[in-house]
Amino acid sequence: MKRRTPGEGPKGPSQRQLRVAEEVRHALSAIFARANFRDPALDSIRVTVTEVRASPDLKHMTAFISGLGRDVTPEHFTALRHAAPWFRTEVARAVRLKYAPDIHFQNDSALDYAMKMSEVMRRPEVMRDLEKDGE
Repeated sequence: MKRRTPGEGPKGPSQRQLRVAEEVRHALSAIFARANFRDPALDSIRVTVTEVRASPDLKHMTAFISGLGRDVTPEHFTALRHAAPWFRTEVARAVRLKYAPDIHFQNDSALDYAMKMSEVMRRPEVMRDLEKDGE
C-alpha cells in the first residue's frame, strides 16, 4: 500500500500549509503596499494578493494577484517573474521559515468568473427558468 505524503490527495492542504501561505500573503501584501520597487515596470502596478498556495514542502508558493482598478498586463507578470528573487528575499525577512520559498505569480481570474456568472444569472431566460424551479 502506497504511503501518502502530507498535502497529497483528496485531503487537501495541511493546516500548516494554510497558515504559512496566509502569512506569506500578508507579507506580499505589505510589500506591494510599500511599492518601493527598483523596476520601473512595477512602479505603476496596483494589485491585491487574493490567495497564496503553498507546496507540501513549503519551498514553492503561488501568489494569485488581481489588479486594482485595471487589469494586470503580461508586461507586469514578466516584471514580477524578473523580480521574484527580490520578493523571495523580502518574504524571507518577514516570515520566519527554514527555507525561503520560491514565489510564483499567477493572475487571479476568480473575480472575473464570478462577475460573468452573475451576468449569466441575470439573463431573462435564466431568470424565467429559476422562477419555474422556485414554484
